[in-house]
Amino acid sequence: MNDDDLMVRTARGDGEAFRLLVERWEKAVFAFHERMVGSAEDALDLSQETFLRVYDQARKYRPSGQFRSWLFRIAGNLARSWLRRKRIVRWLRFEPERHDRSSSSIPADRLLEMDETERAVRQALARLPDRQRQAILLRRYDNLSHQEIATALRTTVPAVESLLQRAMGALRKDLSRRGL
Repeated sequence: MNDDDLMVRTARGDGEAFRLLVERWEKAVFAFHERMVGSAEDALDLSQETFLRVYDQARKYRPSGQFRSWLFRIAGNLARSWLRRKRIVRWLRFEPERHDRSSSSIPADRLLEMDETERAVRQALARLPDRQRQAILLRRYDNLSHQEIATALRTTVPAVESLLQRAMGALRKDLSRRGL
């Protein structure tokens, strides 16, 4: 069953259809929020709020094959609102699976270099304007097409292309200043 069918059933009060939608999309929405706000705890809250909004708006949703764009529009709006309220972006997080490696895995110096690069990229992303960051995250990490991003951001494909170009240019400039 596709997402549009599940939304139609959700609008009719079918809890099982909504559960299937959540299961299908919760990891992607959580990952998007975590990249946007930099905190797993806040990403979980935002993801839950996203699905509450999806449920609340189910009757207004018009099946058109655009569910993914519609979902990420809600997720992006919530993330941008959160960022405006907080005015802080925290990108550092502890990842036990990266720190509890066996001696046969990646050498410590290479792992440290990778962590520093990842931290620099996160910090550079955090310095981007919200819409540029959202566009680049949706493209790079969530594999949305330019059209889907345009729908999610309620803009045009040329505007998305411009956002992505400006974001990539700013990231390149920022990272090159740091020798990366």
